Amino acid sequence: MIDNMASSKEYLHFVLDLLQGIEGITYKKMMGEYLLYKDDVLFGGVYDDRFLIKKNESLSGLGLKEEIPYPGAKAMYLIDSDNPKTVEKIVDKALAFYISA
Repeated sequence: MIDNMASSKEYLHFVLDLLQGIEGITYKKMMGEYLLYKDDVLFGGVYDDRFLIKKNESLSGLGLKEEIPYPGAKAMYLIDSDNPKTVEKIVDKALAFYISA
């Protein structure tokens, strides 16, 4: 069970550092968590100091772990790499799906 603790600004900045190679990344603080956008397209967020991105067909074969961001929400994929190149590839793949949809 998730304890519903707010995410830290430090962890948000860690995630933003991982995403620095992708232009147009912004965030919005929402109820103690952070929603992540690329050019106004919501693709993920920081929930309880976990970097999660929305599930979609383009990511299904990558073996990413599913986690629930908060009670009652749909499962999202956990990004647990600290390698910026790996993270950028995953996020770029997810964004290509949302932008083309």
